[in-house]
Formats: sequence, structure tokens, C-alpha cells
Amino acid sequence: MSVALQAQATSAPAIEVADLRKRYGTGDTAVDALKGVDLTVQPGEVIGLIGPSGSGKSTLLKCLGAVTEPSAGRIALSGETVYDGGWQNLDPRALRRDRIGFVFQAPYLIPFLDVTDNVALPLLLAGRSRREARRRARELLAALDVAHRAQAAVAQLSGGEQQRVAIARALANQPPIILADEPTAPLDSERALAVVRILNRMAQQYQTAIIVVTHDEKIIPTFKRLYHIRDGRTYEEAGEGRDFD
Repeated sequence: MSVALQAQATSAPAIEVADLRKRYGTGDTAVDALKGVDLTVQPGEVIGLIGPSGSGKSTLLKCLGAVTEPSAGRIALSGETVYDGGWQNLDPRALRRDRIGFVFQAPYLIPFLDVTDNVALPLLLAGRSRREARRRARELLAALDVAHRAQAAVAQLSGGEQQRVAIARALANQPPIILADEPTAPLDSERALAVVRILNRMAQQYQTAIIVVTHDEKIIPTFKRLYHIRDGRTYEEAGEGRDFD
């Protein structure tokens, strides 16, 4: 069954977070980075997560990405509880590999691999054959309009092209979730909007739920739904959903 059909077969949110908390340290030196976060993202939806530095955005993304273990609360992915006071009989490393894609401010492409092998790498790590991994990589590069750079070295790519390759890599294992941390920060307005357009297109095509952490005023008006995070708590509001063109 395709990803799109799987998403249609269930009404469960792709991401559901309830009363999520994260405390660093103990005693008098303890810092509460998250103080009861609630958040829901549907399959095929792209939401913005905004807030001042130190508000808890990065901590929330690390918890959702199974990089940092929360202190309390609940996380469910596609209707399955993966964290409820502890990871629920699963390996966080496998969760990151199989169900979550990451896009960062810097593309973090591997310089000694060509573009195709950069995108194929997550598939190879998941045990796919080299032939299958490269076929999937070429498919994604074509979908993101960088197929003509498939054999190029990373150093030959523009900043916008590198970010497209990073998005292709994040999509390689067809994860139901992508977490994007400031993906447009180093880009000019035209390229930043192009990246957001791509993320929305990929979300619709693969029914992927995407959370974009951003300070970028150029792209905030494009989101239909926003979560503000302040002092470790989230506040939902409707976005403008402005047309990309």
C-alpha cells in the first residue's frame, strides 16, 4: 500500500503530543525547557513552529526526533504511542532511521559522495540494495528538479541545490514525518520560498507531516497553521496561508 493510501486509511494524526515536558538538571539548578507542550499535525500538513531564542523550539524538535528523551508527557506517531513516560518498547535509533526525516539549516551533505549517493545513504543504512537505493535517489532528485546534478560533487552545487538534495535525503525512506530546523535561513527570498513550495508539494505527494522551525519572516506568511512556543509552552493560531506566487 502506498504512503498516501496508508494515510487515508487512518484518521490518526501523524504527530500528536500531549503535555510534553523536558527538564534539564536537578534541584536548584534544574531548567524546565518544555512545560507542557500540546501539538497535533495531520498527514500531508506543513506547520510552522516559531518563537524567540531559548523558548524551547530546538528541545521540542529533539524530543520529537527521538534525539533527546522527554521528562514526561506523551508522543504518538500515526496513532501509535512511542513515548509515555519512557520510550514504549522501541529503539529510538530505529525510530529516527525509519520514521523521521531531518532537514537542517546546513545541508550536512557528505563531501566525498556524489549527489545520488548522498540521497541513497539512508536507504543503504536501512539495508536496501545499492541498486534499489540509487533508483529511489534518482526518483527523488527528479521530483525536486535536481536530477541534472545527480553525479555532481557537493561542492559544485549552489546553496539552494544543496538544500533540495538534503530534502531528497530526508524523504529517502518515505518517513511519515519530517522535522525541518531553520531550512531557509541561509537562502535569499526566492530560494527560501522555493524550498517551502517543495516541502508543501512533498507533503501532499507523500502525505508526510512536516514541522518547520523558523525565524524566517519571508516564509512565516505561507503557513496555514502556526504554533508559537513561549516559555516552554505552545500556543496554536491560524496562519495566513499566503500563496507562494
